[in-house]
Amino acid sequence: MGKRALITGITGQDGSFLSEFLLNKGYEVHGIIRRSSVDFRERIAHLEGKPGFHLHFADLGDSMSIVKVVGQVQPDEIYNLAAQSHVQVSFDAPEFTADVDAVGVLRILEAVRACHLEKRCRIYQASTSELYGKVEAVPQNEETPFHPYSPYAVAKLYGYWIVKEYREAYGMYCCSGILFNHESERRGETFVTRKITLAAARIAQGLQDRLLLGNLSSKRDWGYARDYVECMWLMLQQERPDDYVIATGVQHTVREFADLAFRHVGITLRWEGEGADEKGICTAGPDRLVGKILVAVSPDFYRPTDVVNLLGDPSKARRELGWDPARTSFEQLVALMAEADMAKVAAEGAAAKVRTNLAEYLEKGIVK
Repeated sequence: MGKRALITGITGQDGSFLSEFLLNKGYEVHGIIRRSSVDFRERIAHLEGKPGFHLHFADLGDSMSIVKVVGQVQPDEIYNLAAQSHVQVSFDAPEFTADVDAVGVLRILEAVRACHLEKRCRIYQASTSELYGKVEAVPQNEETPFHPYSPYAVAKLYGYWIVKEYREAYGMYCCSGILFNHESERRGETFVTRKITLAAARIAQGLQDRLLLGNLSSKRDWGYARDYVECMWLMLQQERPDDYVIATGVQHTVREFADLAFRHVGITLRWEGEGADEKGICTAGPDRLVGKILVAVSPDFYRPTDVVNLLGDPSKARRELGWDPARTSFEQLVALMAEADMAKVAAEGAAAKVRTNLAEYLEKGIVK
């Protein structure tokens, strides 16, 4: 058996892609999941039962559970991907966000020390472009000053600095990947990109009337999550630990993402108005939709403080890690997500129709 990796946040988008990547590399993969009355394992269900794939119950809010799992697994590498990762939610639950996203990182580092693994276990910390927040330079690289602009970003900044401190104070191999927005067909449905592609699919198939969004002019550097997990691994294979910006170096607005997603499901939009009055009106597509407002802005989706201009400079990762940030283009990413959601919505619609027909047959006594 090859190396042994421990992944927190294994049930998430990045965790599922990273698990597949490491298993293909011959790793023994161990994942941490939280006990819950609701099972959120759909992204990794296809991996359960595979040789070399194991799950353990623990929680980043409980240091003893982390120490227990680290001691049991004795990992060569730890990938800390677990977090309360929704920026808007961090305004509603700032204390929980701080406990998991900030102190949770410290618990991982201390667990490694408590198990006397600090000299042989390498640690990757999932950092974020939200650290730059109210940006002070465009594009942003490893030397750009941080200006966090949400409780999520502030918590993540603690995680970034405590990793740096333990690297310097204890000589531990630990590093942070400052990942810019990375999306996929496995992205959670409350995140704006997935919200857009899912709504476009539902509108195209007659299951939703309109999509409500926040600031359409917000700019992001969007990449494909499956590409980005390779960089997490590459960071831990270097001779010395260091921090890296992982991004595409290309920027697009929320409006552009929505426009492209609707085009991929056969709908063309015309944008009218500004700010909260802006609307996306259908100019081509199914006859029932032409002339209708399909996208509108809701003030409910504006954040108390909004980051509007994130653009990463991946030069260092390209140069030192040999990573290609252009492997999957923005257009390919949106197409991949839109096509996956078209299939998902169609399957859900077919299943709903079967349930409706079965209910009618039962009511009429056709089947028992």
